[in-house]
Amino acid sequence: MEKNRIRIAITMGDPAGIGPEIIVKALSHVEVYQECIPIVIGDYEALTDAVHICCLPLELNEISNITDGRGEFGKIDFVNKGYLKAGSWEYKKNSALCGDASFEYVVAGIQEAMAGKVQAVVTAPINKESLNMAGHAYSGHTEIFAEYTETKDFAMLLASKTLHVIHVSTHCSLREACDRVKKERVLKVITLAQEGMRQLGYENPKIVVAGLNPHCSENGLFGTEEKKEILPAIEEARKMGMDVYGPEPPDTVFVKCQAGQYDIVVAMYHDQGHIPLKLSGFQYDLVENKYKSVSGINCTIGLPIVRTSVDHGTAFGKAGEGRANEESMLDAIFAGVEMAKNRGL
Repeated sequence: MEKNRIRIAITMGDPAGIGPEIIVKALSHVEVYQECIPIVIGDYEALTDAVHICCLPLELNEISNITDGRGEFGKIDFVNKGYLKAGSWEYKKNSALCGDASFEYVVAGIQEAMAGKVQAVVTAPINKESLNMAGHAYSGHTEIFAEYTETKDFAMLLASKTLHVIHVSTHCSLREACDRVKKERVLKVITLAQEGMRQLGYENPKIVVAGLNPHCSENGLFGTEEKKEILPAIEEARKMGMDVYGPEPPDTVFVKCQAGQYDIVVAMYHDQGHIPLKLSGFQYDLVENKYKSVSGINCTIGLPIVRTSVDHGTAFGKAGEGRANEESMLDAIFAGVEMAKNRGL
């Protein structure tokens, strides 16, 4: 059993958010330990607080080397980075302390994966404001992973149980996102879609490319990006042997993909892909004032290592209360295992 289990690092995320809670909740599921050896990179104080808040019968097992993790159900193996002291941080509040700690957890996870000590890194959410307060000028996990793995070409792939989406651009203004729709970038993301879906178990994925403009510009009435940039990229990808379709109108392409006509949509910008993905994976109950389902993952394709993540933020509004939903963390863990196995790691 030991040699068949993937070893994964789980970075704790921003301590003021729900990261520690969703991690300990996810690690209270025995099926996680049947598939992998999870080791948390974080802080003892935040993890012990999360176990107490969530009322879980779990032990914390501090290890000095990530390869010492045994992966025994009921015991959470963790590497203590020691950035926090009892009472030194406050839930629901941005701070340089938490931003710096969350950044260092991520960097440590990357280093362990690059050294081959873990086969995947799963990340809990960080807060961009806290990150920047600490002097780390990144717009998110994706950019940190790209820089610390020296990766030039990468893309964000999101997946729910019924939909897969990959993005030409993500964290930039809408004006800039439109300017980034160029043949070279669209073609690169199509190839990354092929790579990512194969890692997720799709041998020959059907890839569809969304247009940028309403109705794919109606033959130039509403723009020229489809004709000048997107269609040429699709044609080039077909010549390379990929099963690619489009451009298709963005108001219907996600419906078709969710129905099974395609396996993944290449979206042109952040919200074009994120909105349908979250509609397919999130369910909110107004009566109980909480999410009944928070499924889905975020992974970075193009890296030399496997990186998956939850598909939500730090949720400061509920942090420290024990009511955060761990579903997306479980999805991210199992996706990390699947991708590592399909890459032969």
